[in-house]
Amino acid sequence: MQSQTIQKLIDLFSKFPTIGPKTAARFVYYLIGLKKEEVQEITGTIAELKKNIKTCAYCFKPFEATGHLCEICGNPGRDKSMLCVVEKEPDLNSIEKTKKYRGRYFILGGTISRLRKTEIEKLRIKDLVLRVKRGQDTKEIILAINPTAEGESTTLYLERLLKPFGKKITRLGRGLPIGGELEYADEETLTSALEGRK
Repeated sequence: MQSQTIQKLIDLFSKFPTIGPKTAARFVYYLIGLKKEEVQEITGTIAELKKNIKTCAYCFKPFEATGHLCEICGNPGRDKSMLCVVEKEPDLNSIEKTKKYRGRYFILGGTISRLRKTEIEKLRIKDLVLRVKRGQDTKEIILAINPTAEGESTTLYLERLLKPFGKKITRLGRGLPIGGELEYADEETLTSALEGRK
């Protein structure tokens, strides 16, 4: 019979993206083998994460600082005429590592697998539309959504939704394989995709 405490923690870890019950159980048994101070360091850092990390009021990137804008959106040197829409935070980080894009971002928060109202409402689509509507400086919107089936559905949906605003709408170009994810693409591939957007 499994301890209730162990099972509860396995269940909690199983809620993490891509983590199944077996991996969750390995995490729990790893924690059991740690010294008390090491476990306290982990729990303390998680508590600090919730206390110190804010979400940017413009792009929704998590950041650790004072104010309402992250270091990208608060940087006056960024090109306000370009808005790059990404699926999730790691995608933004991957594009930033290329040092080829100097515009601003918007993190959508996921993709649409089926055009269901409940799925669409979970994403920040209303915020994006509002951002584009108010963004008089914005000339080009780059839809940098992962080239998966869900990503393609999301891109097509956003193109239709944003077209009436009269902005230039582009996608990432060559270099990204169908079914691949931005988070795992190397910098050269991402650079090629940014430069070849259409």
